[in-house]
Amino acid sequence: MDQTLTAILLGIVEGLTEFVPVSSTGHLILASELFGYDSAQWAMFNVVIQLGAILAVVVQYWSTFWNAGIGVLKLESEGLRFARNILLAFIPSAILGLALKDQIDIMLGSPSIVAWALIIGGIAILGIEKVAKPGNDIKVADLPIKQVIGVGLAQCVAMIPGVSRSGATIMGALAMGVGRKTAAEFSFFLAVPTMIGATFLELVTKGDQLNAGTTSVGWWEIGIGFAVSFVVALAVIRAFVAYVSKHGFAPFAWYRIVIGGAAVVWLTMR
Repeated sequence: MDQTLTAILLGIVEGLTEFVPVSSTGHLILASELFGYDSAQWAMFNVVIQLGAILAVVVQYWSTFWNAGIGVLKLESEGLRFARNILLAFIPSAILGLALKDQIDIMLGSPSIVAWALIIGGIAILGIEKVAKPGNDIKVADLPIKQVIGVGLAQCVAMIPGVSRSGATIMGALAMGVGRKTAAEFSFFLAVPTMIGATFLELVTKGDQLNAGTTSVGWWEIGIGFAVSFVVALAVIRAFVAYVSKHGFAPFAWYRIVIGGAAVVWLTMR
């Protein structure tokens, strides 16, 4: 397949799946198996284009980030609490991600792990949806520290490809009584430092390969994937928040189970 077309398709996949609880990384790994391209050559591409989706969060919630930033500079309570909550939730995955990077990279090369994680994660979402009693929606700055740290720990589970970072954080928040809209928005905001950190780490460890031209996937493909994922993710964010505010997450759970089951069968038979 032409590399430009592959970059566009992967950008669409990333934008569609980054902020819904179905695992964007898992979909990108399965896509490499389905389309038959060299996943190792596209490994850094898959990480860096997530910044396009992250930019969509910043654009969609620009006023929230701006007010929080001004609040921090002015030492205002709400801005400081917003920054504190994002930082506290980010720290667990930052520490664990650095400590287990080699093991995570190994798991990223296993589509079987992705397939089973999709199935198990789908079942977990159905279970949490059934027993959790989400509370009222509040501002992210007003979340208590106990819930914030709990969401941060839940995000660590998403280091297993196929689990879904947004799925782990949203379901973790719901299980602790956070409202659906607040849980989704907190997941979006937490994605900003998390994905920036993951991209920075990837560029530090593999950027020399890209600049030296030792990989067939270059800045052109990354730029296309970035732009496409931004546009698609911006549309998805707006639709997703509106949907989950009124409905549940069960459709995403069943989607995970069906796709994961199909992947298990396909990987076994090929």
